[in-house]
Amino acid sequence: MARYTDSVCRLCRREGLKLYLKGERCYSPKCAVDKRPYPPGQHGQGRHRSSEYGSQLREKQKARRYYGVLEKQFQSYYEKASRRQGVTGENLLQVLESRLDNTVYRLGFAASRAEARQFVCHGHFLVNGQRVDIPSYLVKAGDVIGIREKIQQSPRMKELLENAQSRTVPAWLQLDANVPNGQVVRLPAREEIDTPVTEQMIVEYYSR
Repeated sequence: MARYTDSVCRLCRREGLKLYLKGERCYSPKCAVDKRPYPPGQHGQGRHRSSEYGSQLREKQKARRYYGVLEKQFQSYYEKASRRQGVTGENLLQVLESRLDNTVYRLGFAASRAEARQFVCHGHFLVNGQRVDIPSYLVKAGDVIGIREKIQQSPRMKELLENAQSRTVPAWLQLDANVPNGQVVRLPAREEIDTPVTEQMIVEYYSR
């Protein structure tokens, strides 16, 4: 499967805001967006005029990179969202938030979605007691996400669990850092999703 292997800091700089793709580094003075707040490349500091199509494309790319999803899979999520009842843009964000790797990140069991994806691929997490190693697995209301006992003893996971106790967890999730596990109370509403995108522009992009 194809995946992006270049510097992820370039993605943040291209979108002009922090996508929090590198965990703790994004909160430090080393963050590339703070040091060089302009698009990468030799023409990054030049003048740019954006068309309506260009603005729609940027919103779509921003959401895709924020969740670490490739183009074909992102389009399939859009098609899934358009078939659901309700507002398509909000449905799309709800589907993206329901990914297992994103849920693990939201619970504080990983410092970034990339780290969460790696943990899930290595089979370190359980969903309702069953090992799941598919990052794109969509969680449902009532699902319980647990950590395998073996990985709980690793220095990295111990550090993450200590930080998770002071981390703010979205209202649609419930964290028990002492067990440790997390439960999906319900699927998120739009006001509970802090993704910095205008989802209506994504809908307009795919409706062309």
